[in-house]
Amino acid sequence: MTIDPRTKTGGNLILEVENISLSFGAVRAIVDVSFSVIEGEVLAIIGPNGAGKTSMLNVINGFYHPQEGQIQFGGEVRRQMRPYQAARGGIARTFQNVALFKGMTTLDNIMTGRNLKMNRWATNILSAAFYVGPTRREEMRHREHAERVIDFLEIQAIRKTPVGRLPYGLQKRVELGRALAAEPKLLLLDEPMAGMNLEEKQDMCRYVLDVNDEFGTTVALIEHDMGVVMDISDRVVVLDYGRKIAEGTPDEVKSNQAVIDAYLGTSASSATA
Repeated sequence: MTIDPRTKTGGNLILEVENISLSFGAVRAIVDVSFSVIEGEVLAIIGPNGAGKTSMLNVINGFYHPQEGQIQFGGEVRRQMRPYQAARGGIARTFQNVALFKGMTTLDNIMTGRNLKMNRWATNILSAAFYVGPTRREEMRHREHAERVIDFLEIQAIRKTPVGRLPYGLQKRVELGRALAAEPKLLLLDEPMAGMNLEEKQDMCRYVLDVNDEFGTTVALIEHDMGVVMDISDRVVVLDYGRKIAEGTPDEVKSNQAVIDAYLGTSASSATA
């Protein structure tokens, strides 16, 4: 199947979001939203604050369960999926606020991303207690993978540093490393460039594109920096007040009047008029 190098048009669908609605009491966070993610693409989900972007990621990885609609991932319908089931199925994510184990080293944090990959049946109580035989070989195998992630992200110098001592930009990179350690099919990134300076944003953009190009990992990300979105995304989905108002290539979306109105605030003002 031929895939357009910019839009990935014609590719297989890895994720289908179908008519998702999510409410918290009287607050409607997501209203009848549908979109697809094509295998191998970088999809950006954008919108003003409170548009429902993070809630949508929480639905995709099973943290929230919508009242209406369903998710299809890898061709299977997932209605009441739990986060651990999403992780086992190949979905990994980072968070808007860094969620690392601050007292643990960079290497140990990244190793936690290997948790679901570890074969606990290959070990027994004695080998685990004395760290010999199968237990030692199992950990060494996963440690080697974690070290490859560290090399890929160019964070060798901080591999033994507790992450609580690291500047914010490096903590975000470590969190990306932990997600990559799980070898995901679909990587969800919640504002990966938030709080970064220009140089850190450029580095993170490069890593996201490299993950997509070199590993073939499908990426869905939330991002407020429109320059970043336009530079690295194949397609863009735009949410406003929990509803999808646009979907298409970056060029199509940035010229869409509904998107312009939402970001300039005119849609909000007209709604209250």
